[in-house]
Amino acid sequence: MGDITTGTDVVVIGGGPGGYVAAIRAAQRGLATTLVEKDHYGGACLNHGCIPSKAFITAADVADEAANASGMGVYADPEVDMGELAAWKDDVVDRLTGGVEQLCEANGVDLIEGTAAFEDEHTVRIAHGGEGQGMETVEFEQAIVATGSRPVEIPGFDFADEPVWSSRDALAAETVPDDLVVVGAGYIGMELSTTFAKLGADVTVVEMLDDVLPAYEEDVSSVVRRRADDLGIDFTFGEGASGWEETSDGRIAVHTETEDGTESTYEADRVLVAVGREPVTDTLELEEIDLAPDDDGFLRTDDRARTDLDHVFAVGDVAGEPMLAHKASAEGIVAAEVAAGENAAFDARAIPAAVFTDPEIATVGLTEAEAEEAGFDPLVGEMPLRANGRALTMDETEGFVRIVAEADAGFVLGAQIVAPEASELIAEAALAVEMGARLDDLAGTIHTHPTLSETLLEAAENALGEAIHTLNE
Repeated sequence: MGDITTGTDVVVIGGGPGGYVAAIRAAQRGLATTLVEKDHYGGACLNHGCIPSKAFITAADVADEAANASGMGVYADPEVDMGELAAWKDDVVDRLTGGVEQLCEANGVDLIEGTAAFEDEHTVRIAHGGEGQGMETVEFEQAIVATGSRPVEIPGFDFADEPVWSSRDALAAETVPDDLVVVGAGYIGMELSTTFAKLGADVTVVEMLDDVLPAYEEDVSSVVRRRADDLGIDFTFGEGASGWEETSDGRIAVHTETEDGTESTYEADRVLVAVGREPVTDTLELEEIDLAPDDDGFLRTDDRARTDLDHVFAVGDVAGEPMLAHKASAEGIVAAEVAAGENAAFDARAIPAAVFTDPEIATVGLTEAEAEEAGFDPLVGEMPLRANGRALTMDETEGFVRIVAEADAGFVLGAQIVAPEASELIAEAALAVEMGARLDDLAGTIHTHPTLSETLLEAAENALGEAIHTLNE
């Protein structure tokens, strides 16, 4: 087939949470918008990450809670059909990704399936998938790069090998391995370790550092670590995975090594490599527009989401940490509005983050140490879950809510939550940081009783020295 050439005001490369949101907002602002996606609309998040993982996590939690509710007088021995679970997960994904496509079309976004690469500063060439599908050229005034990220491979572990899983492979599983080795104890490794342990796997986690969730404070990560220990997950710290081989009985042996050269071997049915994600830029041919990633592979941007080229924007994982879907969407809106001539800017002060472990972790803004480093005199309040009525009725008393404020006027600077539904609870704290609320604003807001949300009120009151349901320090 011959080439087709079209023109557009804005071309968006990548249809994930950053790209499709940017495309819709650009079209809403009256710009002719073309969205190019090489795989599936919704990107890695909807198809291979956020959504399928939460589906698996929810099912695993239901099974685990039912199996361990004897203290409430509830006795059950649930059986999980992984084939049916995978089919349900796929249905959820299909509904969401289909909705993304419909929303784009309803807003007038032109959708093109294929892989886009820059030909010059105002042209991309799109290779359509499939034999004989040809190429397409799109001329544009402005471009938004939203190509996302992919799981990091490590030497000796090729994702093309059947026993070696990436997070994407794990979330496509239709059976649970009897024995699973997980390389990496960051948020992805811990979420999936917990999930597969609840689904019946014997899990061993190999981590080079000396604890789980190294990005979080020790009293935050230790709650999750204790729960993982209760689930029977084994941890080996200070070891790096060096390779694997098949065993005579059809299983695999995963080899590790410490810094001093001590070697260990762990037998398993599968090994899941979850050491992080890396930005995807290698398909873009950025050299054609004299644009180069930084040393970590990210495209540098300003607070308008612009790269070093004013008419080329980058949003989401490809634009740097934190690599979070909601951050990508927020950046996508900024990029689209700036492309439309509006005075939008991205403010990273209040980006919440959540880890869907057991219990969940959610944070926003500054920790106490970060507040001190930034020059604030921090005021800290905490509420333990063991003193919250709703937590007791849920039989979930491990965890706490912490509010960090500045001492002079009481402005809320951040929060750290370790609790069931922490990912939901953090929204109130994020709003407080975003709007410049004070401790007395949180403390003076009437919260529904009995709920977990009351812990935010109590933490604020504790910071003020006025807590009713926990001791003031």
